[in-house]
Amino acid sequence: RFANYCMKMGSIKPLKKPKIVKKRTKLFHRHQSDRFDRVKRIWRRPKGIDSRVRRRYKGQLRMPKIGYGSNKKTRHIHPDGFYHVNITTVPELEMLLMSNKTHAAVIARTIGARKRKTIVERAEQLQIRVVNGNARLRSEKQE
Repeated sequence: RFANYCMKMGSIKPLKKPKIVKKRTKLFHRHQSDRFDRVKRIWRRPKGIDSRVRRRYKGQLRMPKIGYGSNKKTRHIHPDGFYHVNITTVPELEMLLMSNKTHAAVIARTIGARKRKTIVERAEQLQIRVVNGNARLRSEKQE
């Protein structure tokens, strides 16, 4: 039965699927994090008065800035073409009814198998795409 569900959910297509262009895909690393283990890789802005990175010398690390932001039309859109919305209850799922061509449901990780099953069945009735609909659902043969 859930194999049929996967086939049906695969047929729900987004209204528009714009091409997502990222200006930069590499992460910004902290200056001198490659030299010292005590300096972690996560980004921290350099604040030293003589810092080459802060002063933006040629050949140094790039710093994050507003110009690296994504296009407003494609921001927060996932590669499947939908905005993902976390769902914990069936009424939250029903709020996506009017926007089922642009938004897809993601069942929260704290939801158990029984409640997850009711959410998946209701989403099938409302024609709402569930991204992680197969999670924690065993087939009836295994039971």
